[in-house]
Amino acid sequence: MVKAANWMTHLRDDVESPVWRHWLRFFTDHFDLLRFDERGCGLSDRDVADVEESHWLSDLEAVIEAAKPRPPLTLLGISQGGAAAIRYAIKHPDRVSGLVLYGSYARGWARRGDRDAQHYRAVSEMVRLGWGSDNPVFRQAFTARFLPGGTHEQLDWYSELCRKTCSPEMAVKLLSVRAFTDISELLPQVRVPTLVIHARNDEVVPFDEGRRLAAQIPDAEFVELESRNHVLLEHEPAWGMFQRAVLDFAGILPGERPAPGEAGLSRRERELLRLLCTGLGNAEIGRRLSISEKTVRNHLSNLYRKLGVGSRAQAIVRGSAADGGP
Repeated sequence: MVKAANWMTHLRDDVESPVWRHWLRFFTDHFDLLRFDERGCGLSDRDVADVEESHWLSDLEAVIEAAKPRPPLTLLGISQGGAAAIRYAIKHPDRVSGLVLYGSYARGWARRGDRDAQHYRAVSEMVRLGWGSDNPVFRQAFTARFLPGGTHEQLDWYSELCRKTCSPEMAVKLLSVRAFTDISELLPQVRVPTLVIHARNDEVVPFDEGRRLAAQIPDAEFVELESRNHVLLEHEPAWGMFQRAVLDFAGILPGERPAPGEAGLSRRERELLRLLCTGLGNAEIGRRLSISEKTVRNHLSNLYRKLGVGSRAQAIVRGSAADGGP
C-alpha cells in the first residue's frame, strides 16, 4: 500500500503519536506500507519555494520509483492526498489494484462556494498570525476542527505537530494551494476499483465532497461513517468500520498479511477463485462471502490482473489448473 502525502504528518513522530499510531499499526499489520512527508513538511526538505499542486503527482511517482514496491499497488489517499492518488491511478492503471480514498475531495475550499471560501479565508488569517506563536490558542483552534472528539492529550499533540512539521509561512502556502485544487473533470477517467470512505460530520472536508467523489468515479463503492473527526480516533466505532471496509475492499481477512506466492493472492482472493471455478455468479459469490456484489467485481478485477488473464473463463482455467484439474 502506498499512502500519498497528506498534511499534517511527520514520518518519525507519527509512529508514537496518539493520533496516527493506530492508523500505522493497522496498515503495517496488513500491508507493506510506503509513506512520505510532503514538500515543506516533516522530514522532507523544509525550505522549498514551490509547493504547487502540479508537483503532487510527480512527487508520488518519484517516491514509488525510488522504493520499487512490488506491484500491483493499493493507493491510499487521505484528505488532499486523494488528488495525487487519483491522478496516479489514471496515469498508471496497470500498476494499481485499488484506490482507497478517505476524507478526500476533488474541489478545494475556494471551489466550493462563498460560504466555504469565507470560512477558510478566516482560518488562513488565523494560521498566518498565530501558527508560530508560543501561545497555543491559535493552533488549538485550528486543530480542534480535525479532532473535535479528541482527548486533551490528542489535541495537545496535534497542536504541537503543527509547529513541528512546518513553518508558519509554509502552512499558509500549503493552505492556499489546497484552496484552488479542482480535479472534478478527471474523476470519470478512473478505471481502477475505488473505495470512498467519509465521515458524515467531518468538520474539515464536507460529507458532500466524499459523495461527489463516489458519484463521479465509475463504479466506486461508498462507505459512510458516523464521526465528526477528520482523523478517525482509535476509540470510536467508526474506526472499526473503516478497518473492515478497507480489508473487505482489499480482499484481506482480519489478521491476514498477504505474502508472495500463488500470484500474490490473498486468502480472500483464493476463496473467490475457488467459488468462481464452481460456476457461481457474482451475486451468489457475494452471498457466500457476505460481501456486496460490487466488492466481488472489485476483487475479480484484482484477481484477473494478478493472474494475468482478461476474462472469467481464463481465470477459471488458471484456477482449475492450479487445483490439478484438466
